[in-house]
Amino acid sequence: VATVTNVSANNNNNNNKNLATDPWMNAQSSPEQRARILMSHMTSEEKRSMLYGTGDGEKHANYVGNVPAIPRLNIPALKYNDGPQGFRDNAMLGSTTAWPSGLTVAASWDTETMRTWGEAMGKEFFDKGANVQLGPGVCVARIPRNGRNFEYLSGEDPHLGYILVQPVINAIQGQQVVANAKHYVNNNQETNRHFVSENVDERTRFEMYYPPFKGAIEAGVGSMMCSYNKINHIWSCENNSTLMTDLKTRMGFKGYVMSDWGATHSLSIEQGLDQEMPLNKSFNQESLKTIPQYIIDDTVVRILTPFFQVGTFDNPNPNEISNNVTSVEHVEIARELSENSTILLKNDEEALPLKAHNLKVAIVGTQAWNPIVHGGGSGEVVPAWVKPPLWSICDILGVERIDGSTSGSSNCNAGNGNCVTYYDGTDSPPPSVSSEFDAAILFIQTTSSEGSDRTNLTFGTSQEEMVTKWSAVEGKFFKKILVMSTPGAVLTPWSDRLHGMLLNFMPGQAMGDAITNVIFGEVNPSGKLPLTFPNKENEQEMTESQYPGLDNAGNATYTEGFFFGYRWYDKHKVTPKYSFGHGLSYTTFSYGKLSISGRTISCDITNTGEVYGSEVVQLYVGFSDQKFGSDQREEPVKQLKGFEKYYLSPGESITATLTLTDRDLSYWNVDSKSWSLKVGKADISVGSSSSDIRSNGVMNVQ
Repeated sequence: VATVTNVSANNNNNNNKNLATDPWMNAQSSPEQRARILMSHMTSEEKRSMLYGTGDGEKHANYVGNVPAIPRLNIPALKYNDGPQGFRDNAMLGSTTAWPSGLTVAASWDTETMRTWGEAMGKEFFDKGANVQLGPGVCVARIPRNGRNFEYLSGEDPHLGYILVQPVINAIQGQQVVANAKHYVNNNQETNRHFVSENVDERTRFEMYYPPFKGAIEAGVGSMMCSYNKINHIWSCENNSTLMTDLKTRMGFKGYVMSDWGATHSLSIEQGLDQEMPLNKSFNQESLKTIPQYIIDDTVVRILTPFFQVGTFDNPNPNEISNNVTSVEHVEIARELSENSTILLKNDEEALPLKAHNLKVAIVGTQAWNPIVHGGGSGEVVPAWVKPPLWSICDILGVERIDGSTSGSSNCNAGNGNCVTYYDGTDSPPPSVSSEFDAAILFIQTTSSEGSDRTNLTFGTSQEEMVTKWSAVEGKFFKKILVMSTPGAVLTPWSDRLHGMLLNFMPGQAMGDAITNVIFGEVNPSGKLPLTFPNKENEQEMTESQYPGLDNAGNATYTEGFFFGYRWYDKHKVTPKYSFGHGLSYTTFSYGKLSISGRTISCDITNTGEVYGSEVVQLYVGFSDQKFGSDQREEPVKQLKGFEKYYLSPGESITATLTLTDRDLSYWNVDSKSWSLKVGKADISVGSSSSDIRSNGVMNVQ
């Protein structure tokens, strides 16, 4: 693995004047005050030049977005780069780390894991000379087949996204890189994304789709990216209702809004868009002369403030995009992130973990030899090298590494009795496989990309046939283990015939060692599903008018309101294949009786198993048979309103304590345009998943 190169000592944006003499360099002033002072020293032309990009490509050092420096005032060039899973450098493939995806780390349900992820990504952006990371992605997963679900850290729940985005923003910006929350808003499908109108009412937007963006705002995010789609027939990047009114006024966003690349359709600065990217089709020197100066001034302050906030002016970044910024240390961090996010979906007969002694194992599937570890599009990061899981398994068993290009190949190590044989899965299992091997570990994958939705939730014909054939093998002591890498929800029709199932979504370049450590018990899996796994295609019975949308205008109408994901399953009393929040461990946990005092809920949690492990305690709130607001809308049976991950030794107990806020117990009142408390009896549930509730109670909200 390459190590970090020496960074350049040159700062091409500095004209060598004494920065301390500039009045905006007074660190005692707030970032906004400093930005306003600097803005007052700029010419009209300089101000306008901050409001649009100058393209991308070789002449701009390959950053995907560029705003030129203003050397006269020591304003650095703004250097934007993809993306939400790490620095995408198409000119120097392998010079950055392919981190686990946003959906992957969200499966950790752990704020510390999110912080580590954001910090490591932010450092690589800084070391590549960028000062804006086009990420994280935070959209809520409405459509299971959405091609970009792997990018988004919210899963299917607004509260999960609201909590998890905050440490990521803090961590990225702690590396002197401005974070960019995207895609604002209702970018919930890739099908027809350039013209579809996502028609969604105000209350649903505020309660289901805005919370992750609100979390980013509360964490001080510097920028947001408006999306390609329309919202209620108006382009996202010129939608006064969602940008100027909801985002900047009601939610209090103080940073700046940039367009997605090519998503600008007009000179919409007065509607809430601050900057056009990557070019200047609508925002340019001539067109901006028609805009009142006070609006230009406000926009410039919005753009400059985050760069003062993260330290760009006080500590100029000397780095270049040509730096190789991946390292052994970062690959190890990627491994730990993937381990922390791996989900144990099933573990019959305690098939896992496998014991690395006298083990004869068949490794099946090309994903074991040539794994896909990331999705496509702007969220793609190509690693220098990915260690095959096949080699990781050989290493942990002390077996000579196998060339996975040859199906049926094997190597044995007589010293410890271990044996590994690789099959690519194209042929049927050997007739004697259950007597020759103790276990078979099957690896399968499916991926997706920006620009299109998945056609279905399967793994494709060849892999489905492979799993069907191998899962049908019977043997008294023969264990069948499946490892799935996916960009979102999938169908698992053969699950009943498998003993163990592991899921790592888009796991990043250190997938091989990470999943091997979980399989063999070096790491106890602790991930939880951030979205529901259905039993069949379109189980939520969305009509064509809901998705992908009808007529020439491409209208996708959110008539389901709150009822998608686990909220739909609860309402219709349908048991999903695997529930939101589900995830097993190599140990077990018991829950005590619920205690409610005011807004604080407490419950004793005990590790009742034999190994160290962690449990995510999940708090759900419901208002059964109660309706609120002028629309008197039906409430979900329950909604996630709190969670915490606890690490416990065998036999150890801890009191899990979670406190609800007024916001957790409120609805968006479309009449008052504010949050109103849901006065009445609230059903309080605490458990291990949305369908595995361990303790209940009632809270009087007043």
